[in-house]
Amino acid sequence: MLDRILIATDGSRKASAAIDHGLELAETFDAEVHVVYVVETKASYILSIGASEEGLEEYRQYGQEVVDEVVDRADRRGLEAVGAVESGTVAQQLLEYTDREDVDAVVMGERGRGTLERYLGSNVEKVVRLCSKPVTVVRS
Repeated sequence: MLDRILIATDGSRKASAAIDHGLELAETFDAEVHVVYVVETKASYILSIGASEEGLEEYRQYGQEVVDEVVDRADRRGLEAVGAVESGTVAQQLLEYTDREDVDAVVMGERGRGTLERYLGSNVEKVVRLCSKPVTVVRS
């Protein structure tokens, strides 16, 4: 039984397919939706995109807007939903959130947004490999 489903998003079009699938899955099981956006704070990533602390705050604000939009979509479908913006390395934060909130399944897109898709794709691989719960990777 799936009572809590984590939908990971970065606001990209590729994540949109995962959001749609996650919401449909939640409707099927009448599950609570947990929408999570992670602001990547790994030093090598921050340097590669040239982000400052001010830039990271903009990412946090953007993440909150993305999360709020998905939570609103879930609400309109009659689903209970909560959102979170986490900071840290993407895979680690998703894994920790999964354990901390006792979610039953994770839904995420095949790859993230931005110029470092190979790096972001490795986050998907890490979550699939290390997560103790079922992970659905949705192709866009």
